[in-house]
Amino acid sequence: MAIVLVAVLVLALVAATWAVRRSFPQTEGEITVPGLESEVTVYRDERGVPQIYADNSEDLFYAQGFVHAQDRFFEMDFRRHVTAGRTAELFGEEAVETDSFVRTLGWREVAEREIAMLDADTRRYLEAYADGVNAYIGDRGPSQLSLEYVVLGLGGLDYSPEEWTPVDSLAWLKAMAWDLRSDMEDEIDRVLATQTLEPEQVARLYPDYPFGRHPPIVTSGAVVDGVFEQEATQNTTRQPRRAVLSPAVVSALRGVAAVSNRLPSLLGTGSGLGSNAWAVSGERTSTGLPLLANDPHLAPSIPGIWYQMGLHCTTVDADCPFDVSGFTFSGLPGVVIGHNDTIAWGFTNLGADVADLYVEDVRGDSYRYKGRFRPVRQRRERIRVAGGEDVRITVRSTRHGPLISDVNDELSDVAELGEDVATERVSGGRRGLRGDAAIALRWTALEPGRTADALFMMNTARSWDEFRRAARYFDVPAQNLVYADVDGRIGYQAPGRIPIRRSGNGDWPVPGWDPAYEWADQPVPFDALPNVLDPPEGYVVTANQAVIGKDYPYYLGSAFARGYRSQRIAELIRDDLSLTPEDMTQIQLDAQNGNAETLVPYLLDLNIDAAYVREGQQVLEDWDMNQSSGSAGAAFFNVVWTNVLEKTFHDQLPEEVWPDGGDRWFDVVRKLLNRPHAQWWDDARTGFVETRDDILIEAMQEARHEITRLQARDPELWSWGHLHRLELVHQSLGRSGIGPIEWLFNRGPFGVGGGDSMVNATGWDATEGYDVNWVPSMRMVVSLDDLDESHWINLTGASGHVFNARYSDQSELWREGETTPWAFSPEAVRETAVDELRLVPAG
Repeated sequence: MAIVLVAVLVLALVAATWAVRRSFPQTEGEITVPGLESEVTVYRDERGVPQIYADNSEDLFYAQGFVHAQDRFFEMDFRRHVTAGRTAELFGEEAVETDSFVRTLGWREVAEREIAMLDADTRRYLEAYADGVNAYIGDRGPSQLSLEYVVLGLGGLDYSPEEWTPVDSLAWLKAMAWDLRSDMEDEIDRVLATQTLEPEQVARLYPDYPFGRHPPIVTSGAVVDGVFEQEATQNTTRQPRRAVLSPAVVSALRGVAAVSNRLPSLLGTGSGLGSNAWAVSGERTSTGLPLLANDPHLAPSIPGIWYQMGLHCTTVDADCPFDVSGFTFSGLPGVVIGHNDTIAWGFTNLGADVADLYVEDVRGDSYRYKGRFRPVRQRRERIRVAGGEDVRITVRSTRHGPLISDVNDELSDVAELGEDVATERVSGGRRGLRGDAAIALRWTALEPGRTADALFMMNTARSWDEFRRAARYFDVPAQNLVYADVDGRIGYQAPGRIPIRRSGNGDWPVPGWDPAYEWADQPVPFDALPNVLDPPEGYVVTANQAVIGKDYPYYLGSAFARGYRSQRIAELIRDDLSLTPEDMTQIQLDAQNGNAETLVPYLLDLNIDAAYVREGQQVLEDWDMNQSSGSAGAAFFNVVWTNVLEKTFHDQLPEEVWPDGGDRWFDVVRKLLNRPHAQWWDDARTGFVETRDDILIEAMQEARHEITRLQARDPELWSWGHLHRLELVHQSLGRSGIGPIEWLFNRGPFGVGGGDSMVNATGWDATEGYDVNWVPSMRMVVSLDDLDESHWINLTGASGHVFNARYSDQSELWREGETTPWAFSPEAVRETAVDELRLVPAG
């Protein structure tokens, strides 16, 4: 019996190993594929990062699609199910609500309309990419593509992937835009806060950007005759003045927020979403030529959001102009962030306000606009459900956009704004709500655009002018673009389709029946958007701070980061006139806490009686305000900060808008610290009137108890990394609730340093605990003196196949702040290659 048991276990192990390894791709030797014109070579380094060489552009993108599918097809397939509102086909009834929301938004429908707008070359590249994906998946069953299909099959799913199409790639751009859409949540939260606060009190929770302390990205220039000029000092173009809108909508939009938050987040959510990107001129580097750094802050996942890759034409000419390397998205051809043989570029989220919520006055199948009722546009959608009956929904929309309050009964209830809206005076006395209320979303990404054209144009740009020409078509999501080139130039460009509002500024929902709140026919002109070339400071820094000063004539938004990261990066750059690539990486790892610099002096001034609590106070006194993983001071400070927020605001705010602890709250509390008797300090839940020092003492006391429960009584045993833990969670199966499956696909948790609104931005939400919920999803530093001296790191690894050696092999390096060499020249690529695969045309 023992022999039989051992034999069974061995057979089970062999079967499991076979199932896992069956989907591993071939990375060396030769594969014959249909559809290629010429042979393609794929070199992979020790991390499995591919560099592709082809004789023509179509073969190059065919091979990119083939290689993406080799390593990441399940990720690609999952993404296209999300962007098409089809996840219920894989995961059953629980996914119907989010599918309904995506169908209502109509991402895929917009992508289908975009195809015809794109340049002919872009369409050819998208088609070639799709052909490459289909060549890989064509003769393989689901179990040969990825282990996830095996796991889903064990649950009863009978599924075979469909062929890839160009629309699948374009729809991914809509998901990017959704996760980076800026302040729609703030618009909802302002309304939710008015349940317990007056509008003037809500305004204090959204303080103006601190231009005096933290400069914007572009510090000079003005719009002259419709064109932004770097040297100009006075604007001669003015946006039409907007009327001041007092908030008309004062009831909850709780359901809208709840459903949108349940949508699978492909890039991430939260106040920390953004990035750091900066370029330094040769005047400040050891080589005499620029350096460029970028680290986008996105939600952690495994596999990571990015895929490293190089795309090289064997002969670079007009017919095959690509010689580019960097970070790609599986499912999308081209390089998103990186460099070619002449220029380098990086992105951060611009934070432009590109979405508005309209309160629509609906009566049956009609809605009111300009005093009369008009027909609501409708379309029917069928959602197929794994293991269940199909679900049919009706998607309704007005002139402003889809009625997102139709998604479920909860949202419909939320949209009932009550008699106060009906009697609210808006826009010169026009009458308010007459029928039922519904919420429509107007969002620039729901209009077809040419962002795909822009990406390919950036890949082949070889000068500042060509780079700006590409940026002109970068419609959504609006990003800060940072630039450097081998000729020594550095620059910045703000792109994007940014609306001009005839009234209001997009901070609050507006009455859809009133034409005063329409957008202008054209967005902010590209030529008027801020840009700078070779700034006199010798550097340009973007970290999601305000783009330009208050005198700029167009309204870009208000949901900018507060400038703590950008200010710190600029300080570190100014201190050094001989920066190296290694110095740039060290700046990326900086974890100085700007909030602590404000709050800690007040905490140290407190007169605390209990010696037990004074031990924590002593830890703060000895702390250098750096949030390394091993820091006891960082651990205690962040627990104190959480308690300060709880005791100051939870009694006066609805739970949905409790402070997440991000940098907006840094500035809210900063202002309150100078007002020790402000009503915010009084805890309405007690019978006493508390002041600032009362609340700070209580926060210190509770923090001392909390950290003792979570870690130890002895402060010598405290560490920030023990609280601040990162788990890499598989996007689709990682929260299945089934332990063995989660163990199979997830990695971690492990402690990390950094924190919210620091350069090393490992964010967390004070309402949920101290676990990490966004990270630098990759780090790169490009040396324009010698591109082979550049370096990079990914959060996880090249492979999406669990237990593949490249599944998470970069994670520990990333955690330790290390990077890997980034070979670019043909000689360096061949020298570092460990695998060589040839794709050979059939026949």
